[in-house]
Amino acid sequence: MSKVYVPPIKSQGIKTKLVPWIKNIVPHTFNGVWIEPFMGTGVVAFNLAIDNAILADSNPYIISFYKELSDGKITPDIVKNFLQNEGKLLREKGEDHYYHIRERFNNYHEPLDFLFLNRSCFNGMIRFNKKGGFNVPFCRKPKRFSQSYITKIVNQVSYIYQLLQVKNYTFLCQDFRDTISLGADEDIIYCDPPYIGRHVEYFNGWDEEKEIKLNELLGDTDSKFILSTWHSNDFRENEYLKTIWSEYHLLTREHFYHVGGKEKNRNAMLEALVTNFPAVFTIQEYTKPIQLTLCEEQESYQVIAQQLHAR
Repeated sequence: MSKVYVPPIKSQGIKTKLVPWIKNIVPHTFNGVWIEPFMGTGVVAFNLAIDNAILADSNPYIISFYKELSDGKITPDIVKNFLQNEGKLLREKGEDHYYHIRERFNNYHEPLDFLFLNRSCFNGMIRFNKKGGFNVPFCRKPKRFSQSYITKIVNQVSYIYQLLQVKNYTFLCQDFRDTISLGADEDIIYCDPPYIGRHVEYFNGWDEEKEIKLNELLGDTDSKFILSTWHSNDFRENEYLKTIWSEYHLLTREHFYHVGGKEKNRNAMLEALVTNFPAVFTIQEYTKPIQLTLCEEQESYQVIAQQLHAR
């Protein structure tokens, strides 16, 4: 299995380990626009590296970060210097500095502050209160931004920075309804909405009404679509797969999420892909991702950047 590149903005439920599965069912002849109404971390799009993509989300802070990266207002060097300076202050002042950055972000919404919070908050969560304020507590690791950790983040930024220089990606902050309407018959719409019934956090919330509306919109689109959702766990099943999604093609595979606060709550789930086209998963077995040393990882990012420029 080829390396999966992890984006700098992290979230719970990130599809890193599922990227090869999703990539495998994209038709080899596809040359349309890849459209994501729920961009989230963007891990699927950034790894597929389709030439043309529309990546949208209702969370303005995710979109703002990638817009500034695309426009060159944020660069790998800027990220490196920022994290070195703020990391030094975090080591000196401890959690007080984290909450200082959190308050600053909630006042001014600077993308680099969002990156800092995302990589030093508890359990990598992205959560906001009813007033729209980021409210995730500190991870209680004052030495969080070690040189190796900063290098890792900068490498992640570098890969996407290089990708955006050679690909045509548009970032939009808007509702999923507006994004789905952009799809044409040669496009693929990949939807990774919050998992209905799984008590997940989302910037504007998620409920049955929105799940039904998503089903209606995808049912009317001329585009191919791929929907990520959950099938079942040890305790219950996703009933929506038996009702509103039952007319479509279904693929499943087991996946283990590291999202529980306690290890005993971190259980396997059967993941599902719903499609409106026949999709066959041809890879019979996954191999575990290769664990790279820091130097190997840095070299790997440099190689992929060179390959992108060579295209």
